[in-house]
Parts: sequence; structure tokens; C-alpha cells
Amino acid sequence: MGRRTSLASLAGAKVDDVPGQSDPLLLTLPLTKLVPTRFNPRRNFGTNEELTAFGLILKRRQLQPAVVVSRAGYLKLWPAEVEAVGEVPYVIANGERRYRGSLAAGLTTLNVVHNEDVAASRADFLDAVLSENNDREDLDPIERAIGIETMVVELGGADQVAEHYGKTKGWVSQQRKLLRLTPELQALVSAGELAVRVGREIASLPEGEQGSAWAAELERRQAAKAVPRTRVSSRPKEPSPPVQRTSMKTEITGPPTDPEQKVVLVQEGQDQPGTPSNDLGFTAVNQDDEQRPASDETNETPARPPLPDIVTVEAMPWGSPQAVARIAVERMSEENRHTLAKLLSAD
Repeated sequence: MGRRTSLASLAGAKVDDVPGQSDPLLLTLPLTKLVPTRFNPRRNFGTNEELTAFGLILKRRQLQPAVVVSRAGYLKLWPAEVEAVGEVPYVIANGERRYRGSLAAGLTTLNVVHNEDVAASRADFLDAVLSENNDREDLDPIERAIGIETMVVELGGADQVAEHYGKTKGWVSQQRKLLRLTPELQALVSAGELAVRVGREIASLPEGEQGSAWAAELERRQAAKAVPRTRVSSRPKEPSPPVQRTSMKTEITGPPTDPEQKVVLVQEGQDQPGTPSNDLGFTAVNQDDEQRPASDETNETPARPPLPDIVTVEAMPWGSPQAVARIAVERMSEENRHTLAKLLSAD
């Protein structure tokens, strides 16, 4: 595995009396003696208002110092950077946002850690810059891709970067793939509107086809929003209990047309061939018809035999009060009859 330099831990390391030695040294330097490295992959530092607010926080208390290397150590790695560095004695490896925030808030100094070990090699310097930002999740996906791309260019190829991180060359290629997107789509990835996975798929297309591919992705999203989601339960559906069909016959109250006729109501759902139904879902049945046997001449399925749970109630002879009273007495229990006899004898 490649080495990773944790810059945030340097502030607690041993402090030397002489700047430039291998042990880190905590310093307070004027902003005029600092310059950021151009290899920092970070592109989004915030608006001027945000940087000013951040600088005012640093004015009250700066909890984490920036990390710098000497101009000589930096130019030893990249001699061609002499014009970019100028005569400034220190190059910022990490902490450019703190530097910019201090400038925006009108501060004149910045706390830094001077550590020449960071400039031991190009790989160490670039890894320190990239990993520190990644550890704090300051970089968006495009900035991380830029950081890997910078390492590939400066270290001489993807094989060197893969070896440094202990990864495969395919991993390096995957990290850089987002940089094949058009600038407009890269901006959408940085803003979080275009997912990294989808961005890498679109990046496989020629630039001229990427715009239409993104438009198709937006149409797919709109179509997905228009379709209502149906919640599917993972629990097996319990079988419903079997439905038991019952038949209910109810006496029609009130004086019947024929006192001797026995009429019942059959609840709809029990098949009774040849009987009309009313609007309430019941079918009128003449008891004499129920006793009539099915015709042997028909080919239809014979009627079902009477169900044992059907109870027929004889109609009351409402036209004869004496008959009604007799039936009532007959249906009384012995105890009730005895009580009624006592009441009648008392009168």
C-alpha cells in the first residue's frame, strides 16, 4: 500500500528551532510570504461572502494550521514552477481556503506548520494535498478526479499512481473517467445533480452524444416520478378462511293474503330455481313449491336438497284473535302457563 500523509496530525508534532528541518515547526507567517500550490485539485472555495465569514472565524480562533513547504524544497520537485512561485519563501500544500478566507477578511497572518517531509517526493506532496482534502470530504467528485489526474501527469503514468496507492490501473482509470464529461456535465456532477454512476456511464460516450444522453436520463426521471409507487409486502399473504354460505329464511310479518299460505324469504346467494327476487336481495318462495319434486323431463341440474339449517315459521292467523291466543298459550313453557293461570284466577 502507498503511504498517506495525514497533515492534520502535524500540528501536534515536535517543533524545531530552525525552520526547514525534517521535524514540523509551527509558525505564524504573514500572508505575503505564502503562495498556494497550483496542484491543489480544489476548485470550489465558496463565494466572497462565505470566504469573508470564514476569515472572521479564523480571526477569533484558528484551530487547524495550514501546511507549507519551503520554496527551495518545492522547486526541487518542480523546477519549472519558479515563475509561479516567484520570490515567496513558502508554498501552501494544504490550507488554501484558510489562506483565501484570511485575505477576504483583511487578516495579515496565518498559522502554518512547516514540514519539509511533505516535499520528499512528488508522490508524497501530491498525495498529501489530495488525501488531506479527501479525509475532510472537502472535494467533490470532479475535484477528486482532477487530483488523481494531476498525480498521473506529474508521476509519469497511471501505473505509478496505482503502485503508490496499492490499487490496480483500472481503479485509476475509473477515478479519472468523469473528466471525459463535457464542462457542463462536470458542473452538474460537482453540484450533485448528476450522479457519479450515471456520469461515468455518459462519459463513455463521445462528447457530441453526451448532451442527448443526459436529456434521456432526465426524461426517464420524469417518467419515474409520474408512475405511482406500489408498496409490495415481502411477507407471504395468509390464505383467507373459507367462506361458508348460509341460507336464512324469515317470516313475512303482517297479515298474509291467504292465512293458510306459508311464505318465507330466502337470502340471495342460495340458488332457488324458478323464483323471482326483489330489490332487497331476497327471493319469495312458496313452501308448497319447495316440496314439489323436480321434473324428470328437464336436462337441467336438479335443485339442491333443502339445507338442514333452514327453519320455516308458520304464518300467524291474524284474522282470528282466539287462534292467535291459543297458539301463544301452546308455545308457552309449563312455568309460564302456571303463572298465567294464577293471574287469570286472581281476576
